[in-house]
Amino acid sequence: MTLAHDRLDAWVDAHFDEQVRLLQSLVRVPTDTPPGDNAAHAEHTAERLAALGWAVERHPVPAALVQAAGLRSLTNLIVRRRYGAGGPTIALNAHGDVVPPGEGWSRPPYGGEVAAGRLWGRGAAVSKSDFTTYVHAVRALEAVSAALGAPLRGSVELHFTYDEEFGGELGPGWLLAQGLTRPDLLIAAGFSYEVVVAHNGCLQMQVTVLGEMAHAAIPHTGVDALQGAVAILAALYARNLDYRQLRSGVPGITHPYLNVGRIEGGTHTNVVPGRVVLKLDRRMIPEEDPVAVEAEIRRTIAEAAQAVPGLRVEVERLLLARAWLPGPGNAALVATLQRHAEAVFGEPIPARGTPLYTDVRLYAAAGVAAAVYGAGPRSVRESNAKRADEHIVLDDLRRATRVVARTLHDLLQ
Repeated sequence: MTLAHDRLDAWVDAHFDEQVRLLQSLVRVPTDTPPGDNAAHAEHTAERLAALGWAVERHPVPAALVQAAGLRSLTNLIVRRRYGAGGPTIALNAHGDVVPPGEGWSRPPYGGEVAAGRLWGRGAAVSKSDFTTYVHAVRALEAVSAALGAPLRGSVELHFTYDEEFGGELGPGWLLAQGLTRPDLLIAAGFSYEVVVAHNGCLQMQVTVLGEMAHAAIPHTGVDALQGAVAILAALYARNLDYRQLRSGVPGITHPYLNVGRIEGGTHTNVVPGRVVLKLDRRMIPEEDPVAVEAEIRRTIAEAAQAVPGLRVEVERLLLARAWLPGPGNAALVATLQRHAEAVFGEPIPARGTPLYTDVRLYAAAGVAAAVYGAGPRSVRESNAKRADEHIVLDDLRRATRVVARTLHDLLQ
């Protein structure tokens, strides 16, 4: 460990209470998506960053695009910290949108309560925590570099976006498409005990099963959409047995799988259902062809629907997020993150894939070399992300901030 690394660690520790208070304030402003009315959180974040003396760019997405995506308001933020000439531009991206809290919480989901060495609340782990990881890593970097008289080369950009839960196309995708950013390297929100270098793809589809309503006393006069939906569900879930035989060669990623996450339909107990809607999520390993995967699902649905005469089915693609595989340009970034994470956490930190899908794929498609690293536990399950009682272990937050600060320091020397 160098003198600079020691000073960075000390700065993070000395300002950690301030970092926790920042995270509490971010958790306390709800960003449930849906409905996705998140411009207020972006404004709150911008005000907190401006108080540090930083210039904050607000990039509101046009209302027509936001509403067409099923959201209400969306403003993305960019902070650009420019140093000396000759170095890379490193982007740090975290998303502020979250899934609704749901039921079963033992603490207020928007309380930002600190207890048992943890901070509790929706978004505390994924990924409002990394708003603060990245902000305080950059603050530490600048303070220590100035104190040591060690000039930096290159620049850092903070990208705080609000469309990850709906696919990211209006978050990083929109910023990139508008030419508002084109970094050389990216670190995106993640967890502390691994560096993620690849991820699954995801296909989400809506299946509308259409029959004909009838009185339950004379069901033969209608066409039961629910009966058709049951046949379709059985056929789709049977495919999971076949998917288990399709193994990925990427460490950390196993096999494809399919889940139906939402079902709605029917009008009353004594009415034959005339309409049932299913929403499915098909995770794709990097080796799969998304076009072939979608064709196979559509074929499975069409064949199953034939079990109920008179049934009609409409299938709509909601999201296609392609898998991400690392390119050769991220080797130095990954190695630097691993080296410092192993030093700070005192254990080996693997570089591997994840079955999640992330906004990183959008940066990668634009030619940006990337890695996923931030504050969090060893698994999504441990943090209760997308479940009740989501939380971040504060020591993980503190140490991950050290790792990112050290990494930025080394890459910008």
